[in-house]
Amino acid sequence: MGILHRFFSKKKLDKGLEPSKKSLFEKIGKAVAGKSTVDAAVLDQLEEILISADIGVDTTLKIIDLLEKRVAKDKHMGTEDLHVILREEIANLLQSFDEESQLTKPLVTLVVGVNGAGKTTTIGKLAHLYKAAGKKVLLGAADTFRAAAVDQLVAWAERVGVAIVKQKMGSDPASVAYDAVKAGLAQGMDHIIIDTAGRLHNKVNLMNELSKIKRVIQKAIPEAPHQVLLVLDGSTGQNAFEQARQFAETTEISALAITKLDGTAKGGVVIGISDQLSVPVKYIGVGEGADDMQEFQPNEFVDSLFSN
Repeated sequence: MGILHRFFSKKKLDKGLEPSKKSLFEKIGKAVAGKSTVDAAVLDQLEEILISADIGVDTTLKIIDLLEKRVAKDKHMGTEDLHVILREEIANLLQSFDEESQLTKPLVTLVVGVNGAGKTTTIGKLAHLYKAAGKKVLLGAADTFRAAAVDQLVAWAERVGVAIVKQKMGSDPASVAYDAVKAGLAQGMDHIIIDTAGRLHNKVNLMNELSKIKRVIQKAIPEAPHQVLLVLDGSTGQNAFEQARQFAETTEISALAITKLDGTAKGGVVIGISDQLSVPVKYIGVGEGADDMQEFQPNEFVDSLFSN
């Protein structure tokens, strides 16, 4: 488990996922009402329920296929076992995160995502958590096309009490990123977190910009960035999945942060995105507070979503 695990709160997770859990339980309850065993009709209804929970068609079909194989082995599988089996199969689908990859110092993280997904706020919350864990953090304001993005990141840096490197609006993002990495090295930082522009309307320009940032910071640290973190708004359901797919086509994504899960019944999107992209979820947002960004724990997540 990562250094942020001591800030993990199962109570907050349960509360944040309550809308998603309530929606799932009510629908599954109706599907099995009056049934004593899991049959084809139950599985057909479950397929519709999982798709409506924004788990996604492909991942839903994979889950149903796994359940059908379990039912084939046990012809008299009881409906009371359905939640247990669902938890097992879904937990097995979720990608695990390689914590060994997080031991580099300084760890350089490039943060990508469309405007409005909570990208800058996520960076601020991560800076808060890492500082609380005793780590030295520096932010790089490389989203230089939006004055609001730089101002927001500066506000977070001041609020949290971490260092920040910025230039004037319209500056070359790669130049800002390079300055941030050089400053982080000079100051002995543990984490260097670099914000980037959140534009998807022109993927070619975005791809070129991210590629340039990577090339430039590699002049300071050849293996950087150590991770590319994609921030997605979980409340947008399948739109978040489409954004993830497009970003994956634009740049190599190594981890996901899914925000705003507390205000939606679309928590299932976490499962589908992780499975379909084969990219692990690293953080989830379950509230608006600075400490409501949590390190993702797959088994705890599934337990919160499917336990009664």
